[in-house]
Amino acid sequence: MSDHHKVVLVTGCAKGGIGYEYCKAFAEQNCRVFASDISQRMQDMADLEPDKIETLELDVSSEKSVASAVESIISKCGRIDILVNNAGIGSTGPLAELSLDAIKKAYEINTLGQLRMVQQVVPYMASQHGGSIVNIGSVVGQVPTPWAGSYCASKAAVHAMSNTLRVELRPFGINVVLVVPGAIRSNFGSNSSERLVNYDWKLYKDFKEAIVERARASQGGKATDATVFARHVAQKVLSSRPPKQIVFGHMTGLFAMLSWSPLWDKYNLVVEYVIKRILLIFKRKFNIDNQSLKGDNAGSAGYDIAHILLDYAKQQLRQEQQS
Repeated sequence: MSDHHKVVLVTGCAKGGIGYEYCKAFAEQNCRVFASDISQRMQDMADLEPDKIETLELDVSSEKSVASAVESIISKCGRIDILVNNAGIGSTGPLAELSLDAIKKAYEINTLGQLRMVQQVVPYMASQHGGSIVNIGSVVGQVPTPWAGSYCASKAAVHAMSNTLRVELRPFGINVVLVVPGAIRSNFGSNSSERLVNYDWKLYKDFKEAIVERARASQGGKATDATVFARHVAQKVLSSRPPKQIVFGHMTGLFAMLSWSPLWDKYNLVVEYVIKRILLIFKRKFNIDNQSLKGDNAGSAGYDIAHILLDYAKQQLRQEQQS
């Protein structure tokens, strides 16, 4: 079977997401594509061309659903050449307050969901002495960011899992490709932020705007077009020698630099970025002067934010005394 007639299974393919674009990109290369998603989103795949792409129900959090979907494809095609583990959810909020149920759900879908797919597909790929498993990680799997610790950790686990699988599956001729997207334009950020708007934070209630902004961070004006991104990934995966990693998209250069930076520098750079983002929020909400934030390094920024937070605490105390 030539590289341009591969059987491809993609998870998480509802319209508006990157999975939808993966399906179209592989179909453009004459692959036989199976697009999948949970039952509630089956209608969101209706616009995919039926003569090139078949849709099926698949819930990566259910072993029964995963097994049923994989067996359905095997019965039709006799093989699965490429698995694209795209299904995933956002998980935003400070770790000190984010519910354990929310954190478990992120791991259940983002990490264990990928492993469930791998465990079902590998026996068939091993029997055919070849195949490619494409796991979708994230730049924040390499450099974690505040307000998204749960998501970052679930993706960091995907990175570790992929690097381990690459060694373990090599004797069977199975490639493992880790995709590390940067900021890619999709509905991912809006879906995540909508759930946060009315969330009742306690200790972090004054950071609510910054937390919601973090959920939308990947959807800025310079985010990479999802179609461009998906075509790039498909082309690399279908090459005669698929790469071990595909790092592509807006902000990947910055995150690559941060990932190789010493821990202290990495921490300082992330802290300074976060501080500058939330200072404007504090200034608007509490009328706190932030003119002191003019330091050339994150250390001075950290010192300044401490004083600003102290000013805020004093302001709150005065208000309580006057009431």
